[in-house]
Amino acid sequence: MNNIQKLYQIAQKQERLIIGLMSGTSLDGLDIALCKFSGKGLQTQVNLIHYETVPYQADFKEDIKKIFSKQNVDLELLCLLNEKIGLVHAELINTTLKKWNIQNELIDAIASHGQTIFHSPFTRHRNPNYPNSTLQIGDGDHIAVKTGIITVSDFRQKNIAAGAEGAPLAVYGDFLLFGKNNKNTVLLNIGGISNITYLPKNSEMYSTDLGPGNTLIDQYMQREFGLYFDKDAAYAKRGSINNALLSFLLDDTFFSTAVPKSTGPELFNLEYLDNCIAKTNTKISSYDVLATLCEFTAITISKALEDKEPDFDLIVSGGGIHNPLIMERLKYHLPLANFKDIEEFGISADAKEAVLFALLANETLSGESADFKTKTVPNICMGKICLPN
Repeated sequence: MNNIQKLYQIAQKQERLIIGLMSGTSLDGLDIALCKFSGKGLQTQVNLIHYETVPYQADFKEDIKKIFSKQNVDLELLCLLNEKIGLVHAELINTTLKKWNIQNELIDAIASHGQTIFHSPFTRHRNPNYPNSTLQIGDGDHIAVKTGIITVSDFRQKNIAAGAEGAPLAVYGDFLLFGKNNKNTVLLNIGGISNITYLPKNSEMYSTDLGPGNTLIDQYMQREFGLYFDKDAAYAKRGSINNALLSFLLDDTFFSTAVPKSTGPELFNLEYLDNCIAKTNTKISSYDVLATLCEFTAITISKALEDKEPDFDLIVSGGGIHNPLIMERLKYHLPLANFKDIEEFGISADAKEAVLFALLANETLSGESADFKTKTVPNICMGKICLPN
């Protein structure tokens, strides 16, 4: 059977097995989610069969950090890592499928988000001669060839080509999975960057980035304590909120820019934090900085939701749910929100983003794109199809 015939056969199937991959700004590892899909569009049903985060080797992670969200990088290393990330991801998939005792031949497709290296929408670069832009590396052809599985990759480019910013893409999956909820619903993902999808009953939906989720906390922990993250907010809980620092952190034009919008560590990084600390003209303990960063994340989220209906379901996912201080402050600032556990909907909070990219691949392979009935979400199929031979 040739490749086109196989794609046609997959498109006609009643059920598809698709692996979703996600590697975020935390660079902690590769999320691998094996999903069974039936239907498409608003009739989509998904069953998460297996999920695992496979940690990256320290040297591999350090190589990625050398080119991640930096203005000036070694172009040869960038080129090498585009291939290397694809090969590493393929190896992790093969190993994980063996662990799950599942043959590669049973998988219909892999949905690979890739590793974001730089995100530069117009609102960031402000150059009228250039469009919105984003770059994810980790070549899909390498994954397809080394696993023998059709791979759909590089999803964000089609979104940009259609006039959007390439992020956040969660709106597609959020709408298809939760759009039938007959309530005002907010899907909040607290990853490196926080983003929401707003699904109102009586007005137009949208999705937008809000600001830092865990990225500043993680970067600061790595520099000050040599740890990749603040487990259980143990360090932040030892500190107190510094209101002067908080005020400077919130004083950026990004927060007054109209939604939908996108951002990343290209803006919210240690340089941003250090400049804000310097403006306070005081010495602030590391613990107070971390406590303030947790409050910063909670406030930027809550401010974005304060004009929503007073009674709405708030479904939270992403690594930030494991930070008890962020969650405590979020509930303090949003006393009327109905916090919902995403696990009630059959999706792991940690697996959600990987599942959503698998869902995007399901839409592309079904040969149609759903009508999202909104001007801010292009009705498109996303991803480049990479064939294994």
